[in-house]
Amino acid sequence: MHGPLGNEQTAAPTISTRHLRAFHAVCRHGSVSQASAVLCRAQSAVTRAVLQLESELNVSLFERSVHGMLPTRYGQVLLHRVERAFAYMDTAYRDVAVLSGSARRSGLYMLQMNPRRLKALVELSRRRHMGAAANALGISQPAISLMLRDIERDIGTTLFERGARGLYPTQAGETVIWQLKLALNEIRIAADEVADMQGLKKGEIRVGVLSLGRTYMLPMAITRLLVKHPELRVSTMEDSFEVQVAALRAGEIDFMLGALRPQEHCKGLLREALMDDKMAVLCRAGHPLAKQSGVTLGDTLGYGWVLPHAGTPTRNLFETLFSRRRLPLPKVAVETTDLSIIREIMLESEMLTLVSSHQYRRELSAAMLVELDLHLPETARQVGLLRRMDDRPSPGTQLLLAEVRAITSIPDHLPFSPEPVS
Repeated sequence: MHGPLGNEQTAAPTISTRHLRAFHAVCRHGSVSQASAVLCRAQSAVTRAVLQLESELNVSLFERSVHGMLPTRYGQVLLHRVERAFAYMDTAYRDVAVLSGSARRSGLYMLQMNPRRLKALVELSRRRHMGAAANALGISQPAISLMLRDIERDIGTTLFERGARGLYPTQAGETVIWQLKLALNEIRIAADEVADMQGLKKGEIRVGVLSLGRTYMLPMAITRLLVKHPELRVSTMEDSFEVQVAALRAGEIDFMLGALRPQEHCKGLLREALMDDKMAVLCRAGHPLAKQSGVTLGDTLGYGWVLPHAGTPTRNLFETLFSRRRLPLPKVAVETTDLSIIREIMLESEMLTLVSSHQYRRELSAAMLVELDLHLPETARQVGLLRRMDDRPSPGTQLLLAEVRAITSIPDHLPFSPEPVS
């Protein structure tokens, strides 16, 4: 799901990573001359780097005087994010040194590299194929192959193994690219924060959404957000829980929304429960059980079910439900996680499903589907957010989080506090 894309006038600013080391040195040493001496670069080159950053962000990053240069409030915001980004890359350097027995202080570790090369590493990790990554970047396959070869030679270690079915990151490759993604995320947020300080709500918010958040909570929160701040953009990821958690840890998404998994699946992440939810047994209006008074769970055994695949949280709850009631498992005739398929099958048959009623609120309101009058306390679960422990959300992300929390703050739901999982 995407918000309206901004045009050239309304797009969020971008930051060239090549100039960040010069900016950082000027902040730390207080002048261009001292920064140039430390970096072994010409003063004119350091000056151009700072001016380029100021042009990209459309702000003054330094207060200039005869006594030196001090970062403005915009410069302080950028400095904070740059230092977090450099800390991630320093972790990558140390990890590679351990894995390879040695490591070269490549410009990669200070993000002082052509941005296209940095993007090439990210795309190669996502697509695991030279041709697919080249197409995504709009360059030739030989060009991206040459980029990778140059980067690996520069840092002194192999990042990808080449196989018949594509590319496979080495241990060094995994740690470098993971920390690189986190670093680039900090720079992206820095641009959003600078825009926010100018009174501009811009930038992209990236959300991982599980099935329970897709049909009600997140769409409503996004709609409310974009009515107030139409220049923000929202993109969503709808992959499996495991894929989304990996993306969250790497900074590729800003937070996740959906049914919370057990703590052992969320180590190192911040869990924030927003509401309690219980599953319900749904069927079409006019279903024989919908007309039956005093219906029991045992009455459902004579009907087929349409459910998610074995091993998914909903399927596990389904099996626990019947097991605790000492009932045999009914026939699962269709396995799918697609809510549209489930809905259409129920509307055209006498099949049943176990699902949160929030996911079919429109169909229930329109009396297309009905909820059987069954008390199912075994299916209780918490719905909430997952974020990184060291997360410092962008202004836009904070606004969307506030909308999600407002939607789920219903009186009959217990309040919860963020709970770090060790």
